[in-house]
Amino acid sequence: MTNGPGTDGELRIRAATRADLDDVLAFWKIAAEGTSISDDREGVERLVARDPGALIVAERGGELYGTVIAGFDGWRCHLYRLAVHPDRRRRGIGAALLNAAEERFAALGGRRADAMVLDRNALAHRAWEASGYGPQEQWRRWVKPLAG
Repeated sequence: MTNGPGTDGELRIRAATRADLDDVLAFWKIAAEGTSISDDREGVERLVARDPGALIVAERGGELYGTVIAGFDGWRCHLYRLAVHPDRRRRGIGAALLNAAEERFAALGGRRADAMVLDRNALAHRAWEASGYGPQEQWRRWVKPLAG
């Protein structure tokens, strides 16, 4: 999944480790829109422990440039937290992350990917559309927080 050794000039795409999680959480506060009940250290630790390849990061020179969560439940492929640092957007980083996620899904036998995208995030809509994704207007997300 890596695109080179991650030297200062090369973008490196790789699975996140537990050592990355504090940086990822801080990064999401800058680069990701919206939050979730599981956007905390405990929630992301569970993700990485359960599915070590699901959280994918893009970095250059040790600096975090982007993330995507490529979750596969054995049946469906779900994309969450595609985020690129605001100062690094429109440079192909999001496309590289999505490519890595789609390669992961294909290797796992996935046949279709879906993405969680906020209705109000027009910038994200354009990025997803440019990557070949489209909305399914007949669906709405229904949620219920679970007692912890």
